[in-house]
Amino acid sequence: MSKYNRFSPLWLALSAVFGIFIGTFYANHFGGNRLSIINSGTNKLNNLLHIVDDQYVDTVNVSDLVEKAMPQLLSELDPHSVYISAKDKQMAEDDLRGSFSGVGIEFVIRKDTLRVQNVIKNGPSERAGVLAGDKIVEIDDSAFVGSLITSEAAMHRLKGPKDTKVKLGIKRRGEAELRHITVTRGEIPMKSVNAVYMLDDKTGYIRIKNFGENTYPEMLIALAKLSQENFENLVIDLRGNTGGYLGSAVQIAKEFLSKGSLIVYTEGRRSPRQEYRADGRGSYQDMPLVVLIDEGSASASEILAGAIQDNDRGTIVGRRSFGKGLVQQPIEFNDGSMMRLTIARYYTPSGRCIQKPYTSGQDKDYEEDMLTRYQHGEFFSQDSIKHTGPEYTTSNGRVVYGGGGITPDIFVGEDTLAYTSYYKEALMTGIILQFCYDYTDENRDKLSANESINAMEKYLKKQNIVDRFATYADKQGLKRRNLMIQKSFALLERFLISRIIYNIQDEQSWIQYLNSSDPTISETLKVFNEGKAFPRN
Repeated sequence: MSKYNRFSPLWLALSAVFGIFIGTFYANHFGGNRLSIINSGTNKLNNLLHIVDDQYVDTVNVSDLVEKAMPQLLSELDPHSVYISAKDKQMAEDDLRGSFSGVGIEFVIRKDTLRVQNVIKNGPSERAGVLAGDKIVEIDDSAFVGSLITSEAAMHRLKGPKDTKVKLGIKRRGEAELRHITVTRGEIPMKSVNAVYMLDDKTGYIRIKNFGENTYPEMLIALAKLSQENFENLVIDLRGNTGGYLGSAVQIAKEFLSKGSLIVYTEGRRSPRQEYRADGRGSYQDMPLVVLIDEGSASASEILAGAIQDNDRGTIVGRRSFGKGLVQQPIEFNDGSMMRLTIARYYTPSGRCIQKPYTSGQDKDYEEDMLTRYQHGEFFSQDSIKHTGPEYTTSNGRVVYGGGGITPDIFVGEDTLAYTSYYKEALMTGIILQFCYDYTDENRDKLSANESINAMEKYLKKQNIVDRFATYADKQGLKRRNLMIQKSFALLERFLISRIIYNIQDEQSWIQYLNSSDPTISETLKVFNEGKAFPRN
């Protein structure tokens, strides 16, 4: 049988699914004349699907075929047009919604058991008496242990409508009997502003991990908190922020830009140019500002950074951002599934498109762009950045580049001098995270006695934490290599202490500890001290 004949049924089915998909989309969303135009070109495809269903050699589950074909069809358009099944839709929306209904715990799965890593303060589980370190072995009187446990299954069982109850069977350290706790589910906030504090006497710091429904009010609360501490400079940390809602990024930009300043505009084949401008009512239009970005900053993060840079309103510090400049419109289907279809492109005020190059249907090349950048040395040297777009100019005539993310005004590369294959393997295999959890669980009472970050750091350094990890990792299959461990000692110690702080305290404490020895933060403070945080002056 020829290659063509062997794959003909699949291609026929995919083509037919595409036809039905297009026809249904226009029927549901436009109707009228447009529907007749589309149907005139898809009758043949609809017929093909019926033929496959009726005459193909094996039984075909058409619904299943459609579910499998939809992601493939959309991937042929661009890397960010996606299909989300009804099953996955809720999870995809929770991070941006600002809250979800559940029990209020962070968990890890270790040795086929669900273990409580952190309990959200004032949440349902804390009120019911669940403690960090508890092992959840039953849910609603059914055993929940074994190799089949997954994060998805756990979230499915623990989430649920507000005010409903879930009974947890808990194994607690030091107790022989199983403890049963009934938790009444409630709204769990999903904060996108996850750190707010003063870097020094004058400089406030705000970290935004994504742009959701509540990001703007969270930002205002953060600014008010810093105002009480009389901050004079501001750092907005967008490193690792993969984006979210355009509207949230625009609202935040308005706080810092003068009236009429262009923030971003969108434009597409069927989407006329739409501009977003500052209204002049922002309370922080004259405050020295630095925005931090890296290769993990994407979409709405790049919109905010680009608006600040192109208007010469602040200084961008870090590494080149991801390069996502495509606008997706969510479109729901009757069965609860949805797609996010690219309908336009983002453009920064100078006119540059931040979308990095892609070839339709070549997802692998696009996904490996980060690896390519790393191999070319871009994470370590500014000279290695390869711009694919033309030059543009900011309000003051400074040169900026399009065609692939936001290039920072001040580059801060990764320090690789202490990197070794041992350190990389510890990270990649997850052994280092396993150790941090186990060590925390075994020493929770002693660790909890250290209330401040500094006290925790001093305590852990006295415990020879790196040596303890190396012994643990050796038993887990990561061979001890003393010379490499010595070379990577500072990196290993920093990572170990940071994760244990996270396990015992909270996310902000974890961020504060990491920032205390972060070269990017050091460079940022230098920017303020040298008066370089306000390029338009």
